[in-house]
Amino acid sequence: MDKYKAKWASGELSCVSVFHKFVVIASTRDMARKVFNSPAYVRPCVVDVATKLLRPQNWVFLDGKAHVDYRKGLNGLFTRQALEIYLPGQEEVYDKYFAMFVELSQKTHGGKPFPYMPMFRELMCAVSCRTFVGHYLSDSSFKKIADDYYMITAALDLVNFPWILPFTRPWYGKKAADMVLDLFSQCAAKSKVRMAAGGEITCIMDGWIKSMQDCEKYRQKIAKGLPVDASEKPTHMLREFSDFEISMTIFTFLFASQDATSSASTWLFQLMADRPEILDKVREENMAVRNGDRDARFTMDMLENMPYTRAVIKETLRYRPPVIMVPYMVKKSFPVTDTYTAPKGSMIIPCCYPALHDPEVYPQPDSFDPDRWITGTAEAASKNWLVFGTGPHYCLGQTYATMNLMAMIGKASLMLNWDHHVTPLSEDIKVFATIFPQDDCPLVFSERPQ
Repeated sequence: MDKYKAKWASGELSCVSVFHKFVVIASTRDMARKVFNSPAYVRPCVVDVATKLLRPQNWVFLDGKAHVDYRKGLNGLFTRQALEIYLPGQEEVYDKYFAMFVELSQKTHGGKPFPYMPMFRELMCAVSCRTFVGHYLSDSSFKKIADDYYMITAALDLVNFPWILPFTRPWYGKKAADMVLDLFSQCAAKSKVRMAAGGEITCIMDGWIKSMQDCEKYRQKIAKGLPVDASEKPTHMLREFSDFEISMTIFTFLFASQDATSSASTWLFQLMADRPEILDKVREENMAVRNGDRDARFTMDMLENMPYTRAVIKETLRYRPPVIMVPYMVKKSFPVTDTYTAPKGSMIIPCCYPALHDPEVYPQPDSFDPDRWITGTAEAASKNWLVFGTGPHYCLGQTYATMNLMAMIGKASLMLNWDHHVTPLSEDIKVFATIFPQDDCPLVFSERPQ
């Protein structure tokens, strides 16, 4: 991480060369925001092999009006009403994995510290898959995706071969991506049948497919000249998407969430263990919104009335941002400043970490202080809040991500006790697509008494 910080400190713009790519690094808040907000000149690219893994026709690679229109058709999947539908499935996963954490600590490892970062990756993959595709996938498929997703992450490293050659990281990543796309395609076929039969929406895939089917029913009525009330017209008219098209889009949701939430959850459990006074406040607030019943199930009303827990999540995302930079491809000569124009075909990377650690905006930026979001001025610093990006490609699921992390740590605070085995590497950061503690967060979990 020190090398990244040194590069950011070298100036608002710097450069490196990676294989055949000339890479410009935009380090300051204003430079980063300029890149994020310049769709006429740049488009998200991740790395060269990304289009091969996600597929070149994937919606995330659309540009201009096509991207805007596609995105509008997805907005309804992240409304407050929609997010509440997904809560039971998420809580079901947390119940299972929290019990698993205790068993791992107490039985498998005899109460001794064990690195939990891989388990947090598996947990967040299971939560994401349950939210995205519901019960159309088995628990064993969730684990297969979580295990193999390491290969997808490794394939998308910036320092990689730009071609898919046998037995290289991109090759293994492509095989893993193909497996996920195939599984999600199967889920789409099942969801279509279930939604057509009047099934209840339980996940994002259901909600999107139900919207497609409603739009098709509306079109058929119009085509037949049947009377249709204005209230029957869907808010956004969708075409019918193939199983594979649906799979590609759901895969991008997993792509956007898996590494980021794995990082956030790992740091969150570590930070809470190391700061018991903050965990106590989270626990107290979560018991209060449940009216003293720790077994009360998640509701959106509950999550929306936890200002301190929300502050803890926002501070975690600021202090240890899961996304430290976002690669973009320059589509045409881009006048980044009055004195520098990025050439067409180059890569330009807006960086988020420096803006989130700006001492002029966040006093003592290297201190973890949730109160800055309650009594401080952090909420007013919207231009520095680049955790979810900004501009036309900002994260569609930012409310979902925040609420999900709030639900996770809130429930954990009531159901679990955990201790962190601090090592000399605990606060050192390693970069693997996102950021993790160098020691992978050794913890010991136990069940919290009633």
